[in-house]
Amino acid sequence: MERIEDVVIVGAGIAGLATAVALKRVGVRALVLERSEGLRATGAALTLFPNAWLPLNALGVSHKLTPIYAPTSMGYVTNVSAGDVQQVHFRVANNGGDGQGIRTVHRKVLLEALAEELPVDSIQFSSKLAIIESEEQGGASIVVIHLEDGTTIKSKILIGCDGVNSVVARWLGLAEPVHSGRSAVRGLAVFSQGHGFKQEVHQFVDAGKRAGFVPLNDRELYWFLTYNGDNMPGDPEQIQKQVLEKYAEKFPSSYLDVVRHADLSTLTWASLKFRQPWGIIFGKLSKGNVTVAGDAMHPMTPDLGQGGGSSLEDAVVLGRHIGNSVKSNGGLIVPGDMAKAIDDYVKERRWRAAFLVTGSYLAGWVQLGGDKWWVKFLRDGIFYKYLFGRISGLVHKDCGKLPAMSSGDMDHSSKKD
Repeated sequence: MERIEDVVIVGAGIAGLATAVALKRVGVRALVLERSEGLRATGAALTLFPNAWLPLNALGVSHKLTPIYAPTSMGYVTNVSAGDVQQVHFRVANNGGDGQGIRTVHRKVLLEALAEELPVDSIQFSSKLAIIESEEQGGASIVVIHLEDGTTIKSKILIGCDGVNSVVARWLGLAEPVHSGRSAVRGLAVFSQGHGFKQEVHQFVDAGKRAGFVPLNDRELYWFLTYNGDNMPGDPEQIQKQVLEKYAEKFPSSYLDVVRHADLSTLTWASLKFRQPWGIIFGKLSKGNVTVAGDAMHPMTPDLGQGGGSSLEDAVVLGRHIGNSVKSNGGLIVPGDMAKAIDDYVKERRWRAAFLVTGSYLAGWVQLGGDKWWVKFLRDGIFYKYLFGRISGLVHKDCGKLPAMSSGDMDHSSKKD
């Protein structure tokens, strides 16, 4: 079976769905191909900083989330071995995210909020990419996508949002992500009678380990553990046991109680990978009408909390450049101009992505440092004292808005040329 599409997006994660919504708002229909049978919520929850709320505003979905999740403005960092507790006030950039601050949200709720904006037939689940080819057709470059079930799709644009192990990134020739030497356990804790914590972040640091939790609502908390190393059993019950008995046995009872209340169905372990920044700066992030976004472009460690926010930024920037091209061409996708639009997107995002990957890695290195005095000084005396509360300002960036499209542009955007 052969199909023809204007745009194909591989992956229905945050980057893929957000990009599809951005394109819809500029009058371009996209088909989203997802390997799994439904929306995936691996990671349970994520924290969205002001730079993430700006693209959510542009995509028209922030209003679905802000009434559900309260902003967090304060946190505490406990040095487990010394017993010291530092209070941290999170400073938000002026008007950052239109005052929506820092909020931790369920990943699945965010995905559903994005998916609701798309036509029901936009996402094709159980679609596994097999081969990508490029061919000339009428003087224009067309991407030919072969799925494992034998389906062939011809598309004017291909956007890889297929995560750390991206097939599209591999086709572009990008270097494989590398292991950071760290791992993370993440999950939700459920207190049926209420947990009693204020809307604050609690973090706990020890040599080679960092853990924490933050409320999502009155009954649920998101919790995590990151540590130096790469070993953990895959069974959720065993993961929980290892956290309680091996990695966090000396942590305060408040954290241990949260882990004991873990919803095992949400519990995941992952070895943390990242794309080396020079691979982003010098790598081939696009080829003609093919590019990548989100973790497919810039996988990073979670230490700055920017994986989701940077993916949302990508979506709006890509939608803005494609939308401007469509608008200037009377609502049509012109392959020649589209290659330039994608190249402009890559130029705008390349250095930003490299900065976030580098900053995330260094933040993790400082926080997961060893027992040496100078590492402790960097962590407790500089990072947590002067930088941690200012992270939202340090990473803040306005990704811009999507172009306003006339009804004529919207009517013609899906026509074949």
